[in-house]
Amino acid sequence: MTRYTRRTRRTLQVTGVGVAALLALSACSSGSDSSSKKDSSSASKDSAKKVTGTVTVFAAASLKESFTTLGKDFEKAHPGTKVTFSFGGSDTLAASITGGAPADVFAAASPKTMAIVTDKKDAATAPSTFVRNQLEIATLPGNPDKVASLKDLTKSDLKVVLCDKTVPCGAAAQKALDASKLKLTPASYEQDVKSALTKVELKEADAAVVYKTDVKAAGGNVDGVEFPESANAINDYPIALLKDAPNAAAAKEFIALVQSAEGQKVLTAAGFLKP
Repeated sequence: MTRYTRRTRRTLQVTGVGVAALLALSACSSGSDSSSKKDSSSASKDSAKKVTGTVTVFAAASLKESFTTLGKDFEKAHPGTKVTFSFGGSDTLAASITGGAPADVFAAASPKTMAIVTDKKDAATAPSTFVRNQLEIATLPGNPDKVASLKDLTKSDLKVVLCDKTVPCGAAAQKALDASKLKLTPASYEQDVKSALTKVELKEADAAVVYKTDVKAAGGNVDGVEFPESANAINDYPIALLKDAPNAAAAKEFIALVQSAEGQKVLTAAGFLKP
């Protein structure tokens, strides 16, 4: 065997060993990467909050449409959860909460009604304002009575309804009337803003002072008339996790959705103002 042949064989042997080593290292690296990715994925899943069960939300009547949408979005994002709502006048809801009604979240239409809950120490977190709302006059479709201002509602031949003064929309309406030095005796005081709006939709009233969001939600069932005095009676809407919430973990995630960019998009589309 020539020197050249032996040298070639030795070179091939060394090369073979090098390739084998590289393949082994590659396999180990690949296995390590795969394992690392698997571990990372598992850690990611573990870190993501898995929430299940029912979330009970007490919310102002004016939030009905937007919160119903957010509830469906929440259930879709968190399989295994269900969001149930109790909509109504904020003062009535607050009284139910302080009376022991089981609930996870309270979204009120004013800081004053939220204070009913916080004063009794029935909130687990400090309330946070998530939207604001402004008043508007709802009239019959086509505005047959030619209502153009808040003062027009004081005409004796008009049948006007207001929210009760203890309800945020009623308190705001009274504030606007007082600022304008106007006196209005309504045909009735309603327990929440949806009830006031319904009176006009059913043609049981000629007009009602409600929120812009309610006029928008009613579509063609009513016409909306803006009035400048409403700018001085805008309501802040606070939200809070309740003490002894049956499903606190899921409730926190729902509140996070309401305050998120996605939640704010739904709320502003409904006519709410940003906080």
